Amino acid sequence: MARGAELAAERRPCGSVVAYFTSAKFLLYLGHALSTWGDRMWHFAVSVFLVELYGNSLLLTAVYGLVVAGSVLLLGAIIGDWVDKNSRLKVAQTSLVVQNASVILCGIILMMIFLFKTQLLTLYHGWLLTMCYILVITIANIANLASTATAITIQRDWIVVVAGEDRSKLADMNATIRRIDQLTNILAPMAVGQIMTFGSPMIGCGFISGWNLMSMCVEYLLLWKVYQKTPTLALKSAKVEESELKQLNVKKECDMKPAEGVQLIVEKDVTGFEPQQKKEISCAARIAEPFITFRDGWVAYYNQPVFLAGMGLAFLYMTVLGFDCITTGYAYTQGLSGSVLSLLMGASAVTGIMGTVAFTWLRHKCGLVRTGLISGVAQLACLVLCVISVFMPGSPLDLTVSPFADLSARLFESEPLPTIVSPEDKSEIVFATGMPNLLNGSTTPANGDPEMSPEPVPLISVSLLFAGVIAARVGLWSFDLTVTQLLQENVVESERGIINGVQNSMNYLLDLLHFIMVILAPNPEAFGLLVLISVSFVAMGHIMYFRFAQKNLGKQLFVCCTPDPKAVSDSSPPGNTSTV
Repeated sequence: MARGAELAAERRPCGSVVAYFTSAKFLLYLGHALSTWGDRMWHFAVSVFLVELYGNSLLLTAVYGLVVAGSVLLLGAIIGDWVDKNSRLKVAQTSLVVQNASVILCGIILMMIFLFKTQLLTLYHGWLLTMCYILVITIANIANLASTATAITIQRDWIVVVAGEDRSKLADMNATIRRIDQLTNILAPMAVGQIMTFGSPMIGCGFISGWNLMSMCVEYLLLWKVYQKTPTLALKSAKVEESELKQLNVKKECDMKPAEGVQLIVEKDVTGFEPQQKKEISCAARIAEPFITFRDGWVAYYNQPVFLAGMGLAFLYMTVLGFDCITTGYAYTQGLSGSVLSLLMGASAVTGIMGTVAFTWLRHKCGLVRTGLISGVAQLACLVLCVISVFMPGSPLDLTVSPFADLSARLFESEPLPTIVSPEDKSEIVFATGMPNLLNGSTTPANGDPEMSPEPVPLISVSLLFAGVIAARVGLWSFDLTVTQLLQENVVESERGIINGVQNSMNYLLDLLHFIMVILAPNPEAFGLLVLISVSFVAMGHIMYFRFAQKNLGKQLFVCCTPDPKAVSDSSPPGNTSTV
C-alpha cells in the first residue's frame, strides 16, 4: 500500500507535465506558433519577392501594401460579422485552409514567374506578366484577409473561452501569445532570409509553400483537439442561432409552399413580370447587406464601453517610432550598419517580452485599467528621448527645407517610395534614395558614386532615438495587452468578431495614414518633424485611454462607495446618492 503511494508520488510530476503538454492551452499555443511562424515568413518574403521581380523597385510592394491595408479597412467589419454568425470550428478551419492554400498557390505562381520571367516578358507585350503580378497580389491579399479572420477567432474568442471565467489565466494566455509573436517576428524572417540568401528566391518560394502545406495539416489537427478538449467552444450565443434559424425558416417556406411555386411558374409564363420584380428586390437586399453590416459594425464599435480604449490603441499605429522600413531606412542614412540594426531589433524583441511580463505583474498588483495607465505613462516617458534626439547633434532636422521639395522629382524619376506593410510585419527593408540595397548587400547610395564615401554623422541623435524606441516597447506591449483584454472582457460574445474586425480596420487606417505622411515628407531633413508628429499621436492615444480609465474607475468608485446599490434607483442621478 505504501509502495503504491510512493509510486503515485513519483509519477505525479511526470503526469502533470504530460497533462500540460496535452492541455487545450498548450495546444492553442503550439498552433498559434506554427501559424505565426508561417505568417511572418510569408509577410517578409512576399515583399522581397515583389522587389526582386520588379527590378529592385518598390512599386509592386507599395501596391501590395495599399491593397492589403485598404481591404482590411473596408472588409474588417464584414469579416468579423462572418466570424460571429458561424460556428467557431467552421470559422477557424475555413480561414486556416483558405489562408494556407492561398500562400501555397502564391508560392507556386511566384516559382513559375521566376523560372519563366524572360518568356513571359515577350508574350502579349508583357501583359501576361502584368496579369501574373495582379494575380499574385490578389491571392496574397486573400491570404491576409483569411489571416485576419484567424487572428480574430483564435486570439479574441477561443482564448477567452479556453480561459473560462479566470481573468488571471486569460491575462497569462494573452501575454504568452504576445511572447510567441515577438520571437517569431525576429526568428522567422531570419530563417527564410538565410534560405533565400544561400539558395535563391525560387527555393524560398518552394520552402514557404511546403512549410504552409505541412503546417496547415498540423494546425487543423490541433484546432480539432482544442475544440474537443473545450466543450464550451461548441456553445455560441444568439447570433449564430438566429442565422441558422433564418436558413431553416427559408427551407421550411420552400417545402411548405409548392403550390405557390407552381403558381409563380404559371405567372411567369403568362406575364413574365411579377416574379422578376421580386427577384430584383431580393438581389438588391443581398447587394446592400455588406454595406449595412459595415455601417452596423462601426456603429456598434462606437457604442462600446471600451471605444476610447480601442481608439487609443489605434492611434499608436500612427507612428514612425518602430522597427519598420521607414525607421530602418533613416538609420542607414545616419550611418548605422546592418549588423548594428539587427542587434537593435533583437533588443527591441527582448524589451517587448519584458513588456508582456510587466503586464501580468501590473495587472495582478494594480488591476487591468490601471495597468493601461501605467503602461501609457512609461511609453510616453521613454519617447521623450526620441523628442530630445530631434534637437541633438547629428539630427538632420532642417525646417527650411520643404518636405515636398523633391516629391515631384522622385515621382517623375521613378525612384522608389516607402512601402506600406501590415502592422504585424515591421521588418521589411526600404530601398530609397541614399539607402542601401539589402538584397545584394550593397551599401552604395542609390544616386551616388561608390567611391564617394559620405561624411561621418554624429551618432548622438540616432542613439537617443533608438534608445527611446527600444525602451518604449515595454510600455507599448503592456498597453497593447491591456486593451486586448479589455476588448475580450467587455465585448459581448455575439459581437466579438465584428467589434475586433472594426478594431483591426482602425489599426490599418492609422497605419496607412502614417505611410502616407512619410510619402508626403520622404527626405531625411523632415524625419525629425515626423518624430514629433508621431509622439503627438501616441500622446493623443493615451489621452483617450486616460479618459476611458477616468470614466471606468469613477464608476467603480461610485459602486464601492454606495451603501446599498439595490436601494438606488436606476433613474436617480449620481449626485443624489450618499457616498462615504
